[in-house]
Amino acid sequence: MLEGIKSNFIIKDIFSFANQERKFNLVKYNKNLQKKLDLNLIDYKNLSGKYIVYEENGKGKEYNRFGKLLFEGEYLNGEKNGKGKEYKYGDIVFEGEYLNNKKWNGKGYDGNNNIIYILKEGKGYVKEYNYNDELIFEGEYLNGDKNGKGKEYNDNGELIFEGEYLNGKRWDGKGYDGNNNIIYILKEGKGFVKEYYDGKLIFEGEYLNGDKNGKGKEYNSFSGKLLFEGEYLEGKRNGKGKEYNWKNELEFEGEYLNNLQKKGREYKNGELEFEGEYLYNKKWNGKGYDENNNIIYELINGNGKIKEYNRFGKLIFEGEYLNGEKWNGKGKEYNWKNELEFEGEYLNGKKNGKGKEYKNGELIFEGEYLNGKKNGKGKEYNRLGELLFEGEYLNGEKIKI
Repeated sequence: MLEGIKSNFIIKDIFSFANQERKFNLVKYNKNLQKKLDLNLIDYKNLSGKYIVYEENGKGKEYNRFGKLLFEGEYLNGEKNGKGKEYKYGDIVFEGEYLNNKKWNGKGYDGNNNIIYILKEGKGYVKEYNYNDELIFEGEYLNGDKNGKGKEYNDNGELIFEGEYLNGKRWDGKGYDGNNNIIYILKEGKGFVKEYYDGKLIFEGEYLNGDKNGKGKEYNSFSGKLLFEGEYLEGKRNGKGKEYNWKNELEFEGEYLNNLQKKGREYKNGELEFEGEYLYNKKWNGKGYDENNNIIYELINGNGKIKEYNRFGKLIFEGEYLNGEKWNGKGKEYNWKNELEFEGEYLNGKKNGKGKEYKNGELIFEGEYLNGKKNGKGKEYNRLGELLFEGEYLNGEKIKI
């Protein structure tokens, strides 16, 4: 799909909080399509993270998953090394030199472009602000990271931790809730920690070596409902765990590796929907079930034919799985009344190729699609089957001649 696209840029690495070692083959891409990376690269859209666009001479730009610039500068072996600029919410927050991915020599800025600190050989007294120019950290840096005394604040300016840091992690000190009450104590990076956001508990669990290690629970910051409970290792979900939806219904139970689902069971409305193995959070090897616990499909190495149902047991999709994606190859979509709405070809989760659209059982369009939109030749019909238009489409719109 990407062959023949000319560009001076190369997408080299895709990173995520869950798996920073995930690599992709070198793919040539153009600037317009870079904004749609999460729509066109299968694995990227399943990982929350960031991507780096490298130029041929080693310089590059780093973006978040929404296409906002985070960093521009020099890289070496995939890490920031050399001159660079760092951005937050569109404002420059640091400009200078990096060493092994850490700020080393340079100046830090607030949201009004005022210099608020200076680093020399990774050492200095640093202040960091959020998008509202609220102070969120102040303290000592050594070797390009938090080392020594410091204070952390939430987005409302309330103190949440005060103490000492070691290699960027909270080590010795006290944690506070939004009312300035002490809620935990860390000694040499160890303790039982509680974290709050806007007065609501978002995490509680065991810390070891300054990070989540052991059992813990995560909660929704708005509703306060349980999202996850299970085991952590070095700050990531590792081991056994369970995930819940907004109604506090079990959605997944099984094993995790570096924040990603590895093996387990998936549920929908309390009913078993899938059981098997996952690869990069995608269903890979296993069996799918309907609401009556009947096996309706089987996946082998991310490939197979599947059927999906809504919470009322109505068929809403049937088609092919390829590399862990349900919309690849031929498929059919149905509405809540179980009426056929579309049949055709898919690629990477979108309509691509030839297809037909229906309304109330009647054909209303047949033609070509590209990335989910009508592109190429097509025909439109009214409810009586009479031809209304025949011609070319571009990005979903008719081309008027």
